[in-house]
Amino acid sequence: MPQLTILLLVLCAGMGLSVEAGLLGPLGEQVGHLSATLSIFLVGALLLSLAMVFVGRAPISTLFNQPRWLLTGGLLGPIYVVVLTVTTPLVGVGMTMVGILCGQVAASLVIDHFGWLGSERRAVDSYRIGALVLILAALWLIY
Repeated sequence: MPQLTILLLVLCAGMGLSVEAGLLGPLGEQVGHLSATLSIFLVGALLLSLAMVFVGRAPISTLFNQPRWLLTGGLLGPIYVVVLTVTTPLVGVGMTMVGILCGQVAASLVIDHFGWLGSERRAVDSYRIGALVLILAALWLIY
């Protein structure tokens, strides 16, 4: 897939997260934060189950042959969505998303630099540090 297509796909996914936060905040206030989070995962599980019917896939048993630490990502999704649900009504979609972006970029730079979690090592350079500093500035300005 060409780099530009990948970049556009990632940008659209980021926009989708902002929309999700905008939806989850009010939903969480109406039905409770954990219920709102559960609803998002139930709808997602249903859609993914349907997609798996139509898309070729490896047997589900291969999932359980993987190192257990790879499955810990399943813990992070609900935590992330609960945080979106709780914080968005308090500080707004913009502040929530910039804060999350700041945390994502900081953690991503460390993961890339050390090649953690099976990723390829990518040294942190002054451009990447500069990007993080600009995101921190955006966080401060939007606050």
